[in-house]
Amino acid sequence: MAAQSTLSEFLSGARSGVPVMLAIVPFGLLFGALAVDNGFTIAEAMLMSAAVYGGASQMVGIELFGQEVAPWLIVLSIFAVNFRHVLYSAAFGPVIRNWPTLQKAIAFFFLSDPQFAEAERRRDGGGRISFAWYLGMAAFWWVAWVAETGIGAYFGGLIADSHALGIDFLLPIYFLGLVMSFRKRPLWLPVILVSAVASIIAYKIVGSPWHVSIGAVAGVLLAAAMPPRIQQSVERNA
Repeated sequence: MAAQSTLSEFLSGARSGVPVMLAIVPFGLLFGALAVDNGFTIAEAMLMSAAVYGGASQMVGIELFGQEVAPWLIVLSIFAVNFRHVLYSAAFGPVIRNWPTLQKAIAFFFLSDPQFAEAERRRDGGGRISFAWYLGMAAFWWVAWVAETGIGAYFGGLIADSHALGIDFLLPIYFLGLVMSFRKRPLWLPVILVSAVASIIAYKIVGSPWHVSIGAVAGVLLAAAMPPRIQQSVERNA
């Protein structure tokens, strides 16, 4: 019975991941095409997707790899883009605190933007976050991401200029969709406004990609600074 329950949870996670998998198809194809356009082989593009597994940071990486940029600066730039995952981990860590160490390590590797969003949505609905459910969704997306990269890299090599397609605008639209999915949460609007303003100012002063992390930190600081009584009041009126 335990094995059947675990398999059922795994398949449930995989099924839950289908809509998001369809939504991220363009990004996998886009990254594969851009990687080839920047001198990667198909195998190198797929390896990067398998090992890094971070769409935004991969986009930044391939743009920098082809330039005369110091390796430490590339690593630092990718860290800046992915700093939000530190915040994800801090929020998600208590949820899986009872998982074995190996399962936690696997969970944090797969903690992508949609993975975190879907897990939070499941928690909001009263669902349990089991490792089997989590892995079913994560493994499904990971395999799909690597495969989409390979397909994009193969056919992207047939396109003279992948930038001319103009499909890179899909990435900000996708992130906007993730943000809007949490609009019913307490303090959502003030946190979003502060994050947006801080990010815009940082972009003008510091530049990309640091504005992403600075905007995120500004939102977190505002949420942390809000007195508990105000948060409770917002929750009652939501």
